[in-house]
Amino acid sequence: MFKRIIKAERLFWAITVSLILITSCKKETASKDLAHNLETEFSSTEVEDSNQTSKEFKDYWYAGNAEISSYKLEQERYGEIRDGQAVLIYVTEDFLPNKQVKADGRNSENISVLKLNATKKFNTGIYPYSIMQSTFYPVSNNKHAIKVSSSIQEWCGHVYTQLNNKNLFEVMSHSYFEREADEKFNLKKAILENELWTQLRIDPKSLPTGNLQIIPSFEYTRLRHKPIKAYKASAALKSDSYTINYPELNRTLTINFNPKFPYDILSWEESLGNLTTTAKKLKTIKSAYWNKNSNSDEILRYTLQLN
Repeated sequence: MFKRIIKAERLFWAITVSLILITSCKKETASKDLAHNLETEFSSTEVEDSNQTSKEFKDYWYAGNAEISSYKLEQERYGEIRDGQAVLIYVTEDFLPNKQVKADGRNSENISVLKLNATKKFNTGIYPYSIMQSTFYPVSNNKHAIKVSSSIQEWCGHVYTQLNNKNLFEVMSHSYFEREADEKFNLKKAILENELWTQLRIDPKSLPTGNLQIIPSFEYTRLRHKPIKAYKASAALKSDSYTINYPELNRTLTINFNPKFPYDILSWEESLGNLTTTAKKLKTIKSAYWNKNSNSDEILRYTLQLN
């Protein structure tokens, strides 16, 4: 009887210690998963066992700054080349996967995303164009972008398109053109051209290649009045460039990048028939730009050669 009591006690303590160790391991793992985002002053969950959680990656993308790169833009529009400026703003932030917006507070359900705000400004004769595309791509690099939006403004009017990654791709589009007015529709999931610009920055080797189905950028589909859908495409990756060709659209996009981390984008070319849009990098800075909103901070625009 005494021996049975001893064995029961040993079993009890063995189970108790195991539970304590499991719980502590879970807490330790969770703490390792938290990558501090100084922009929003709270933490977000990352994925383990990937290049995205390397010290190099964290030191660069979770240091509380955005990466801002300016480009000299030569934009094709209405059969002519227009001089302009392009800016790519990359920053990590905490994202709510259900509401699909930036999180306002700390939450274990938050997803860490690499956000790209890509802007273009150029003139067509008397009137200006302003284009902005936003892509929210999981740092885990194992899912499609959670959300993509695009807006284009010029003196004739403005258009807005938004895609939300739910069970299907849910698309909402508004335009001042009659045949593109208010639209809501779903698409089967496919590669998004918009997301490839962020996927490249995380790991160029993960970019899809070969014969593919790709949904072109919203900038392209809206400017060219093309249906938003997946088109046949072929993609090729070299050590320092990524090229997508859309035979049906007579369009080729090539993105040239630094083959070494952080894989910054050096230039790109978009060929449409006889004319080619090009952008060449001018300057890159790291800055918490959301705090740089005083008149004295305008000097940073000179640094970026935007004035």
